[in-house]
Amino acid sequence: MGGAMATGTAMVGLQRNTLRMQAIEALRRAITTGELAPGSHVSEIEMSTRLQISRGTLREAMRTLQLEGLLTEGSRGRLLVRRMDDEELRDLFRVRAALEALAVRTLAVRMQADLDFHREMCRLSGNETLLRAWSALEGSIQMSITRSGIERAVRNMDVPRHLQIVDAIDTGDPEHAVATLQEHMALATQTLIS
Repeated sequence: MGGAMATGTAMVGLQRNTLRMQAIEALRRAITTGELAPGSHVSEIEMSTRLQISRGTLREAMRTLQLEGLLTEGSRGRLLVRRMDDEELRDLFRVRAALEALAVRTLAVRMQADLDFHREMCRLSGNETLLRAWSALEGSIQMSITRSGIERAVRNMDVPRHLQIVDAIDTGDPEHAVATLQEHMALATQTLIS
């Protein structure tokens, strides 16, 4: 009987973890698409009812999104959707450029080619810490696209500009690859802010 009890407990834990992960994904999607507007208060009561989960599970999900920088603490401990100003967007792209610079530097030395881009660049570097750090920014990156509008975001998806990074990696020269990536990030930031 003790074995059956332990199995039941483990399954409950898995179900709770799945609910938490689903709540994180649902909230992340609502924030990054702008459904939950920047600066808006995320009500525990409203969200737990809407997602049909306990407030405890919701709090765990909200803590994760706070660590990712999508939620921020307001007055009286209330959590708000992060409002990203121009300076924060610049900082985000500076950090992103630094992380991806490490990826392109690594890839240039390895002479890898078949890229599926920014996230894939980080994955292909083989540096799990770099990939986790970049992945933690993914929600903020999506927010920056929503904040700037689809027209500007589409301008940043220009294939020839991305091919320049691939070509720079293919040269095997890490400094050239990094310079090309940094130029790409500077232009992307300028497009989103101007």
